[in-house]
Amino acid sequence: MKLKYIIVAVFSFGLFYSCSEEDLDPTLSQDKSIETSINTVNDLQSVIYGAYNRMSLTEYYGRDIIILGEIFSDNVYSNANSNRFVVEGKMDLNSESGIVDDLWSQLYAVIGSSNVVINAEDIEGDEAVINHFKGEAYAIRALAHFNLVEFYGQQNVNGGGETAQGVPYVTKFRDEESLFPARNTVGEVKQMAYDDLDMALSLMSEDLNDPTKEYITTFAVQAIKSRIANYFEDWDISLAAAETIVQSGNYDIAGKDDFLTSFSTDGEKAAIFEIANTPTDNPGINGLANIYQEGSYGDVVVLPNLASIYEEGDVRGIGGIITEYESGALRNTGKYPSTAPYEDNIAVIRYAEVVLLYAEALLETGNTSEALIWLNKIPSQRGASTYSTATKDNILLERRKELAFEGFRFHDLARTGMDIPAPDSVQQAHGGPAYGSYNFALPIPFAEVDANGNIDQNEGY
Repeated sequence: MKLKYIIVAVFSFGLFYSCSEEDLDPTLSQDKSIETSINTVNDLQSVIYGAYNRMSLTEYYGRDIIILGEIFSDNVYSNANSNRFVVEGKMDLNSESGIVDDLWSQLYAVIGSSNVVINAEDIEGDEAVINHFKGEAYAIRALAHFNLVEFYGQQNVNGGGETAQGVPYVTKFRDEESLFPARNTVGEVKQMAYDDLDMALSLMSEDLNDPTKEYITTFAVQAIKSRIANYFEDWDISLAAAETIVQSGNYDIAGKDDFLTSFSTDGEKAAIFEIANTPTDNPGINGLANIYQEGSYGDVVVLPNLASIYEEGDVRGIGGIITEYESGALRNTGKYPSTAPYEDNIAVIRYAEVVLLYAEALLETGNTSEALIWLNKIPSQRGASTYSTATKDNILLERRKELAFEGFRFHDLARTGMDIPAPDSVQQAHGGPAYGSYNFALPIPFAEVDANGNIDQNEGY
């Protein structure tokens, strides 16, 4: 199925928002023109809520994008308890692997919903509110395209860089002039994401930021911008965006005593943007707690090498975020802790990440002393020793400690040009691919390549 029809198939549902993926599929009564169905600000709100809902599903932030970022690294491995993430743990996927197609399709579904909002015209209602919703849609579109290029772009394969093939940057819903979109370069995807984020900031108002943290705010836009700039080493951009957040005074780093409960407390002050989860959203056996924790499933287990980097007393290590069971297995039980109905919100951007983005950007722009101050704000709140110097290695180490199990580790290894470490030859099935290997990008789904002659398959597949 070519990309255009992936989008159409999942967005002909009209204006109805639901927490059920099945309810978002088209029905005869709902299969009507999106362009003529959005007339009021409430209509617009319904569609943007649908975009957020799609972000929450298993194929995106509900599970897969997080687990892939961990299983492709040196943080965790699959024990094949229910035979999930085994092939992913080997980094042995192909163009017909289900997760390859599901992730691609879901991200473009989110983008399609965003484009409906962005391109809606003649909407009745408060202009500032309409613009704020459109700004949220621009930010969602930027984030989804960035996530796509992280996983499917060729920037980390054979030194591809920003001139390598990225992904199609889709800006219209049902674009009859581009039914078979070609892949933009990685650099083009980056710039278009920046442009979308700048547009978001020009449309949104801080006064209209939702206090629940469950919708993108102006500060979340800045955080996304800093994250993207950090990935591409645009340090001045990353620094300015992160600085807006840290100087706002709106966020705090959770203290040691509050850190564990912060992952089961919705909308707390250490959160910038998180995906809402309610009992109605129950993902069943696909819930993150079911993947990480011991039980009937529990396929993803912590590697001893990760547990060993935490000092005794560090709330992120054993006895805190990590639990050591009688079997000797090490498990993430502190992040995404609630089992059925899995009602913990899922953090997309935490303030602690922004603090580390800021420290790295300060270091890379020559302000080493200030970088050290901000770097040490994290371990000082975790029961861990602080650092005597701010170095790239120390910042990456602290990122590994702080952001473990949240899907960042693989991308940190990739963006810094490192081989994937393989400290456990028994448990780690991927063997530690060297930087530049074809494994540093997923294959483009077969269905997409087969239908769209303008899209080439990635190297090695």
